[in-house]
Amino acid sequence: MSRVPGWLGRLGAGLTEMGDRLNARRAQAEKDDDFDGGDDFGRSDGLGRGGTDSADAPAASIANGNGTPPQPPSPPSDTLVAAPAPAARPDPAAAVPWGMRVAAEAGWRLLVLAGTVWVLMRVISAVQLVVLAFVAALLITALLQPTVARLRRYGVPRGLATALTATLGFVVMGLVGWFVVWQVMENIDNLSDQIQDGIDELQRWLLNSPFHVTEDQIKDIAKSLREAVGANTDEITSAGLEGVTVIVEALTGILLTMFSTLFLLYDGKRIWQWTLKLVPAAARPGVAGAGPRAWRTLTAYVRGTVIVALIDAIFIGLGIFFLDVPMAVPLAVFIFLFAFIPLVGAVVSGALAVVVALVTQGVFTAVMALLVVLAVQQIEGHILQPFILGRAVRVHPLAVVLSVAAGGMVAGIGGAVVAVPLVAVTNTVVGYLRSYSQEPALRTSPVPRGATATGVAPVEHRPPS
Repeated sequence: MSRVPGWLGRLGAGLTEMGDRLNARRAQAEKDDDFDGGDDFGRSDGLGRGGTDSADAPAASIANGNGTPPQPPSPPSDTLVAAPAPAARPDPAAAVPWGMRVAAEAGWRLLVLAGTVWVLMRVISAVQLVVLAFVAALLITALLQPTVARLRRYGVPRGLATALTATLGFVVMGLVGWFVVWQVMENIDNLSDQIQDGIDELQRWLLNSPFHVTEDQIKDIAKSLREAVGANTDEITSAGLEGVTVIVEALTGILLTMFSTLFLLYDGKRIWQWTLKLVPAAARPGVAGAGPRAWRTLTAYVRGTVIVALIDAIFIGLGIFFLDVPMAVPLAVFIFLFAFIPLVGAVVSGALAVVVALVTQGVFTAVMALLVVLAVQQIEGHILQPFILGRAVRVHPLAVVLSVAAGGMVAGIGGAVVAVPLVAVTNTVVGYLRSYSQEPALRTSPVPRGATATGVAPVEHRPPS
């Protein structure tokens, strides 16, 4: 019986101690809620700073004398609680998606480039005659300059070598033009009679063909053609009057071409050195290296095109000559000239030869002429051009067609002639400048190690023992 009161006393003391601890923790939580975000007065972090640790709560209550936990000291009256700082707004540029920013920057650069090209096209259109004459002079100079260099190696003075080469070149071109005109004028009467006979033969063939064309339909077609010619008489007359202006412009262009060619042959190197002085100093080394490569590309293009055009003209001309097609020699000259317009010129000149064969010699001769033209053009496209022109002026066929179409729209036949060499030269210049800009990075890049070094190391080829 004596142990029962002791046991009950210890139980009561434990319950009293547990209650004191709960009261101390409740007071600590209320204090933290009152002074959260303020100063450090009365803040307790559980380590005994500014308050009493929960482990010392019974001792503190006993020291207080009344069993209640000690109250924290009140903060000073002049203490101000800081307001929460407003959230910072994000950068507007960072709020735009990365893909949209890239598209916008590329877009305005493309707009600036398109505007520059448009202004350049307007300027070229305003001085179209001068630009075409100078480009033609560049092409002729690329053809004749090797002859000047060869004469210079033989000890001929530069002025005399230039004069001899330019005179010989212009005389040959003039004789070719005169020969074409002479052949056409000599055969025009005979050709008109043959065309009329060919039209009659074609009409008879259509009447007996499986297409079931009636004579009334043929008459209706002829009547429509006559009415179209009659309705456009005024336009034809005005075109004839404008022909005088065209002749004057053609003569002016020929004189400008001859004058420019003469000076390019004589003083081309100094003209290029003067042009380099207009380039900014930072870009001058790259442009100085791209210039000779562009000139070699242009020279290779002109030489290769002349050789390919000459082969086409000879073989197609021989084919239509043996087929007894009239004006075979003038047609061969037209084939030679149109060969300077890649792809398109071959189609037009071949179609012209086939049409002349059709209206003068009949359907069978036209079919044979078509076979001759197709055979020669296939040999040209798959053998001659890759072998003669090589990789120096290799341009994709799509780029050729688009450049010829764009050049024809901008500057007519002259634009179609100069479009492809311009694209070939641009391709060479851009490729060289791209490789030139990568050379400093390669020089300053760290030396590769390990497997990377093995992959880029030059391979030494030793002759077999």
